[in-house]
Amino acid sequence: MIERYSLDKMSKVWQEEFKFKTMLDIEILALEALAKQKKVPHPAVARIRKKARFNLTQIKKIEEKTQHDVVAFVTNVSQYIGPDAKYLHMGLTSSDVLDTTLGVQLKAASDILIEDL
Repeated sequence: MIERYSLDKMSKVWQEEFKFKTMLDIEILALEALAKQKKVPHPAVARIRKKARFNLTQIKKIEEKTQHDVVAFVTNVSQYIGPDAKYLHMGLTSSDVLDTTLGVQLKAASDILIEDL
């Protein structure tokens, strides 16, 4: 996006910080659904929710090696989670996470456009 023509709140929706935060939210929501199905222990989900975070700089460094944005993201988040990381991204594909993230971004952008009418 061209910065000088973009609303600040719209620009934020398309920044990597928002994208990866949304990806993390999606991963945790998927884990909560798996816990309801008894495929992941509830205490593990609680620990993951508490520990999960990411570092944009580290993700970029990992992505240079892996050539895969979602692998880099999952690898970085896993470093913060520890042993419970074995549940992260369980049952998901990269497209599941990326497509859902894009949907969230489009909804957020649409909400901004509608509220500014």
